[in-house]
Amino acid sequence: MPYDKEGRREEAIRYYRAIWISDVHLGFRGCQAERLQDFLAASHSPVLYLVGDIVDLWAMRKSKYWPEQHTEVIRLLLDKAQQGTEVIYIPGNHDDAFRRQVGLTLGHVMVRMNMVHVGADGRRFLVLHGDEYDAVVQGSPFVAFLGMRIYNMLLRLNPLVNRLRRLFGYGYWSLSAYLKHKVKNAVKFLSDYQKGMVQEARRQGLDGVICGHIHHAELCTVSGLVYGNCGDWVESCTALVEHADGTMELLRWAEQAPFPASQPSTHSA
Repeated sequence: MPYDKEGRREEAIRYYRAIWISDVHLGFRGCQAERLQDFLAASHSPVLYLVGDIVDLWAMRKSKYWPEQHTEVIRLLLDKAQQGTEVIYIPGNHDDAFRRQVGLTLGHVMVRMNMVHVGADGRRFLVLHGDEYDAVVQGSPFVAFLGMRIYNMLLRLNPLVNRLRRLFGYGYWSLSAYLKHKVKNAVKFLSDYQKGMVQEARRQGLDGVICGHIHHAELCTVSGLVYGNCGDWVESCTALVEHADGTMELLRWAEQAPFPASQPSTHSA
């Protein structure tokens, strides 16, 4: 596959019926904005869902960090909206200030609390960020804070681990994402979160749910309903897409991108 002078792919635009991305965390030093720029430039869809935590207002309150790459992501999103893509922004807990604009259209971008997406095959999916159904965040702020600190430490180790992997010819890999699978309590949390989201979709008589929030990309069936999580653009660099026939796919862009990721520092989930 050919590359341009900056080491990026030169390929035809990928067309999808719909795209979902979440947890970009613009304004946070660990945001992998360059990879997201690459994905946005290489893909097109009539509908683009921004499923929360696109801008990290929490991080921006602590430090003034906003590089040109983050502005470029905003520009690409607005360009898509102005050129006819239906861009739907569902604010999350890190950009919850934008929930005051729910129901409005800002710069051709519609702001909504949640949506129901109807697929090409007729299936209907609840689309929302998901922090409303996170018992840790909603029920115990102290536990959420403690988890955030541990998560931050793991993110600090990611650059070192990946420098070593590159020396031996291996691709990008997330230590914190790997440990989420291995730690028993984390696995239980992920399972409980999935079940809670699916139960809400079932309560509304829908066929599945598409969410973000927990930085764990997944596309699977839970209790007969579809559970889709967009993942994030801090660790995994993932997106959910719908093809023309209604088939859903989870894209792992970090595994496809040839250039090094931005280096994560500290973050809150």
